[in-house]
Formats: sequence, C-alpha cells, structure tokens
Amino acid sequence: MRRIPWPIFIAILILLTGCAGLNRYPVDGSLTLEDLRAPATVDRDEKGMAYIHARTLDDAMLALGYATGQDRLFQMTLTRLFAQGRISELAGEKGRDVDIRHRTLGFHRQAIQHARMLEPETHRWFQRYVDGVNAYIRSGEDSFPLEFKLAGISPELWSVADCLSILYYMSWSTSANLKAEIVAQMLIERLGEQKAREIFPLNVNPDDASFDPSAAGERFSEKLVVACDAPLAGFLEGAAYEIGSNNWVTGPDLSSGGKPMVCNDPHLDARILPGPWYPAGLFTPDNRIIGVHIPGLPLMPIFRNQHVAAGLTNAYGDMQDLFVETVDPANADHYLEGSRSIPFSVIRETLRIRDKKAKGGFREETIEIRGTNRGPVVSGVLKGLETDKVMSLRWAPYETMGPTLGVIKMVQAKSAADFRSALAQTNIIMLNFVFGDDRGDFGWHVSGRLPIRRRCSGTVPCVVTNGEDDWHGFVPFDQMPQSTNPSKGWVGTCNHHTVTQDYPYYYSSYQSPSYRYRRLKELMAMPGKKTVDQHWQYQRDTYNLLAEKLVPVMVPVLNQSVQTRPLARILGQWDYRDTVDAPGATVFHAIYERFAWLTFADELGEPLSKTMLKVWYFWQERFQQMVLTDELDHWFDDAATNDVVESKQDILVRAALDAQADLSETLGTDPENWNWGAVHHHTFVSPIRRDGFGSGFLGGGTHPAPGSVETLYRGLYDYDDPYAVTVSASLRMVADLGDDDKVLAVIPGGVAGRVFHPHATDQIDAFMNGDKQYWWFSESAINAHSQSTLQLQTQP
Repeated sequence: MRRIPWPIFIAILILLTGCAGLNRYPVDGSLTLEDLRAPATVDRDEKGMAYIHARTLDDAMLALGYATGQDRLFQMTLTRLFAQGRISELAGEKGRDVDIRHRTLGFHRQAIQHARMLEPETHRWFQRYVDGVNAYIRSGEDSFPLEFKLAGISPELWSVADCLSILYYMSWSTSANLKAEIVAQMLIERLGEQKAREIFPLNVNPDDASFDPSAAGERFSEKLVVACDAPLAGFLEGAAYEIGSNNWVTGPDLSSGGKPMVCNDPHLDARILPGPWYPAGLFTPDNRIIGVHIPGLPLMPIFRNQHVAAGLTNAYGDMQDLFVETVDPANADHYLEGSRSIPFSVIRETLRIRDKKAKGGFREETIEIRGTNRGPVVSGVLKGLETDKVMSLRWAPYETMGPTLGVIKMVQAKSAADFRSALAQTNIIMLNFVFGDDRGDFGWHVSGRLPIRRRCSGTVPCVVTNGEDDWHGFVPFDQMPQSTNPSKGWVGTCNHHTVTQDYPYYYSSYQSPSYRYRRLKELMAMPGKKTVDQHWQYQRDTYNLLAEKLVPVMVPVLNQSVQTRPLARILGQWDYRDTVDAPGATVFHAIYERFAWLTFADELGEPLSKTMLKVWYFWQERFQQMVLTDELDHWFDDAATNDVVESKQDILVRAALDAQADLSETLGTDPENWNWGAVHHHTFVSPIRRDGFGSGFLGGGTHPAPGSVETLYRGLYDYDDPYAVTVSASLRMVADLGDDDKVLAVIPGGVAGRVFHPHATDQIDAFMNGDKQYWWFSESAINAHSQSTLQLQTQP
C-alpha cells in the first residue's frame, strides 16, 4: 500500500470520523469460517470484548485468532516487525539499529527452529490461532484497519514461527540483567573495581532475616572500553515488553469470600493505544477460560477458569550472560579459547529499509552476525590491554527449547497442583506466577530455566579463558523460588529480590528496590479478611515508602536555610502519598533525583551518570543506604572543588536549590501550587502518530497521573526525562474464585486497535479514575451484557 501524506491524511480523517464504514467488520450476523469443525459464536459486551463459545478448544482458538485479527491486526503486525528485526520497513533509518539488534539476537531464526520441534498438540494450538488470523486477512482489504493505509504497509499472512518470535521477543524484554552487566562494566572501567563495587546494586529481600549487604560477588579485572561501543550501548535501551508488575494471591483464610483471590497489575509501556493486552473469553463444554494475551501470541498467562486463577510479574532471574572473547591476534576472523583458535560463525541477513529516495521506496543493507560457542557477538571490537576483545551473549531460552509450552496446559488446570505441573514446561520466559484454586490451595513459583554458573556470577561480564563451559546445567524446577500455602495466608511479588541469602544458586543482580513489596506487606498485615474492593484499592495505592525513609532526613537540613525552608515545610506536611494534588510529591521527587545526580556526576562524569541513573533498579536501594548511613559519605564530596570537602547535607541543599529553580520556571514561584499531577502525566498515543502534528487528535489524551517509580500504583518515568509516565499498569485484575459471575479488570485503552473505533479508548477514564470494569464469566452474566452476536458457520 502507498503511504498517505500527513496533511492529506488529517483532512481525510476529519471526513471519515463521521463515516460508518471506517471500522466496518462483522460483529453480528453470520459468516462462514474456513476450517471450523462445528458452529461457534462470538458475543461482544459493552466494551467490545469477545466471548467465544465453541464445541472444542481447537475451534475456540480458531475463532480467537479471527476476533483478534479483527481488533488488533495492525498492532500484531507492528509487534511482529519489531520481533523479527523488520521495523525499518516501516520506520526507515530510525528503525535500523533496533533491527540490527534483533537480527543479531535472532528471535525469528530461533522461532523457526522451535516451530519445527513442537509436539502435535502444542503446534495445533498455535496453528488454529494462526488459521483464524489468516482467515480474517483473507476476508478482504475493505475491513482492514485504516492504519495499514496510513502507514503504507499491507497485512501479511501469519505462521506459527511468527507467533513464537513474539514469545522470544517478550522473553528477551524481561531478561533485563544485561543492563546491569553493562553498567557495572562501565563503572569498573571508570573507577576501578574496588570503588565501583561500592555503588553496585543492593538487592534486598524484606522476608530474609539473614540479609547481609556486605556480601561480595566475584572478582573481575579485565580492562575494556565499552562505554563508547555503540552496538553494546544499544542494549541499554528499553524494550516494549520490559515487564515490571505486582501480583499477589490471598488464601481462603484471608479472603472475604472464603476462596483465593488472585490480583495482578503487570507493568508495561501502556501509552500506545489500545494497550498491550487483548482480553477475551473461551467457553466450551469442558472449559471456561477468561483472560488476556499479547495479540499475535496465543498464550493466556493471566486468566481464570472454573477452578484456577493466575497472574504474573517479571522474576528478573538472570538467564543471560555477557562473555569477554579474545580475538585471535593472528587471525581476526577467529577467537581464542585458551590456546585454541576457533572461527567465528557468520550469518548474513538483509535489512529492507524504507527510503523515499531509493528505487521502489526501499533500500537493502546486508549485515553480518558473528557468533561464538556462547552466542552472537553483540559488541564492536573492544580494545583490551594485550589483544582485541569482543563481547558475546549467552541466553538460556535458546538452550532450553522444548516440544511443549506449559501455558497451554495452565489455562486448563483444575487445581494448583495441575497449574504447577504445567508451569514446569514453561522454559522460555522467567516470571513469578501466583495462583490459587477453588479448593483453597494457593502459591507462587518461578518459571523458566536459571543457569548454574561455575565461576562467574553474572553481575559483570565473564572472561573466557579456556574452553570450559561456565554454565553446567540449569536449576531444577523444584528448586526454583516458590511457596505453597504459606501460613501468613498470602504470597506476592513486586519484582523484588525473592530469594534468601542461603539460596544455593546465583539468582540475579538486577531486581526492583523493595519499596513496593514492603508496602504490600503493610497492607496485607492490616486486620481482617481482604475484599475484592480492598485489593482493587491496593493496586492503586500511592504511599511512597522511600519518601517515608528519606523525608525525615531532608526536612531538618532544608529547614536550616531560608531559601529552602518553604520546601521543608511542604515536605513536612506531606503524607508521603504520590497523589495528583500533592505538592510534596513534586518537591520530593525533584530533590531526590537531583540529589542522586549531584552525588554521582562529579566522579562518574555526565554520560556515565546518566546511563546508570536511567537504570533505576541499579542504584535506588544503594543510594538510600548511602543517605541513611555514613558508610559511603566520601561519595558526597564534590570532586570538582579541591579546597572544600562537601558533606551530604551540603549536596542535599544544593539539590534542593536546583530543584526549586527548575520547578519555579515550570510551575511558578509558589511551591504550594506544585501539584504532582501538574508534571506527572500519562499520555495515550496512537501507534501511527506518537508525537507531533495530529498526535493529540488520534490519541487518548494526557491525564494527571498518581503514583511514581516507587509506589504500588506504578507511574515510572525516564530519569532523564521527568515526569512523563513511560511504564504503568497495563492491566488491573482481581479474580475472586468465590465469584463465578465476573472478574474485576480494566485495561488502559480499549479492546479495539483501530483509529476512531469506539472501543479503542473507552476504558481510559475507568483506568485512570479507578472505576470498576468487569470480564463476565457466568453464562447469565455474558448473556445479560451481550451487545452483539456473530454466528460462525462451518463450510458447506
């Protein structure tokens, strides 16, 4: 398809907003669906959500693929382009570096291999979904989303490998430990190992009474210069499915209805309409399943059925390692394992980059991807002390492929034990799953395969010295972090460090600070059984435990200066809640983040400081320790002032003055008017126009946003671009197994990924305001809320 110029496009859109045919696709009446084995129906409720009734799950998956294609085909197409390293076909030169990274990692190459080894039942599950998507694509261009025309691309048929490439892309996005390794290596190069380790991540498990913050990691002495290596630095960029999240489950003794309640709010970049998740229900004579999946990936990891409910968070278990490889000085096409010279493997791939100056609108570029015994080379050539080096990447999912994918069995589980058994087959992605069943059992278990390291722990890149494999197997599933029916009556995770210090394996050096989990513990410790409404409120809780720790330190210091006394007064009156009407929240975050900058920038330099501080999980818990103790006070002295030794208090006052100046320029001179919602915004945008001319017209508006980086109500923003929300809840769900009528749930956009569709943005207000929305579960509830019914017929 040819692309429409933007001025013409806007004029067309204005005309089309009143046109009934803009989003015309069948949601009622009858149609014949190829390969359907028995008649089926698709009911849609007031939100446009699909409830599929079929004779078998095979037919239900076919219908799900068809319905997902109707609502989300353009979104699916974008995700596939990202996963397969083809986004430059749409975005041109801006997408080239991302494409090179994803081609280097090889998600699609691996997916093609994996599709060939799937056992028949698993392959059929994927194939039926794909067949449904393709049936919609074959139905004709008249019903395609307008976004295809506006973007100048056409839909392509789907394959099982396409779906699996998205699964690998998602798994990679959750494997964020690589960021910590790169930053740690940069710090070592800048400061030397001993001083760098002073500010290495501090991962705290609030449930571990034996925690010792002085525990040391492995030694590392390789001297490299990675800070200027563009290919490696590219891996510090965030990914679309970099999952944060909160989840918890209360057992029957702590649940008002007498059966477990599963609560989940996965944190993703939910700014792009209509949101990452597609909600739907699958109903057959033997199954009642309702939940969400990523469009294009027919796995429903967050769900409830008639017996079990489950939710997830990112476990951040370390499935990836960087290895320092030595280039053979006698042959640059080889690398060394000890004295053995081995040729790099080489794969050549061709990028197709949109370029209006090129013939046919695209130019081609061939890239070479080198590999070692550990994995692809992800850096340029790094200058070492004696010989040149490169860094290769090893990633566990590529070594643990299996013929089954446990998530398929999860949604059919009849008990917590069934669910856990299915989870044992989920090797590709490492997530914290919480779950409960209608018998009263509940628990938590980590999926995925965690490598067992011989000598390197994964905090910093591992130097290859010989041919010995540093990984010697994987942690058995029954030894992965877990809990079953704990006596406290609940279990939950907030991306925090969940293992105790006596855990026999290295788990991760990249975990969330403990603030959200500590707050969850406080809420769960409140007297009484918990109701659905209380869980819903907990997901929107804005109490900031970091502020509770640091503000009492800040206020006395700021009170000593006439200039900063007004800020001290506002902080002293603040209740530590990051609500939109709280000036205290604005003052705290502005001072805190400037305080961190002034502490580190003089010794790290601006580029490295920005790189480290953008990785929130790397430094926040450590910085809190530095502020609250005197163990590392030398970090607060400004290295640029040779004749003065600044104290922690000096730097705090300087940070407050800087913050005051910045906020006065933005919000006016009266701090009482510096409400958090005036700077902390959540903007919903269209995938075809994220910024610039027309973006507001196509999007879902800008909204004052509660919460912050540290609160259960997540409102994370980029450190170097405060305070626009980049990561938030992408779903809020409370599934009460004692309620067979409905599930409390809301998504941040809507069901339909089509410009101007009434169900593209209709859940935004409820998402922002906390109004309740539901997925209907019982037949009576589905029938009562059905707004349309599409009859799917078999071929004659």
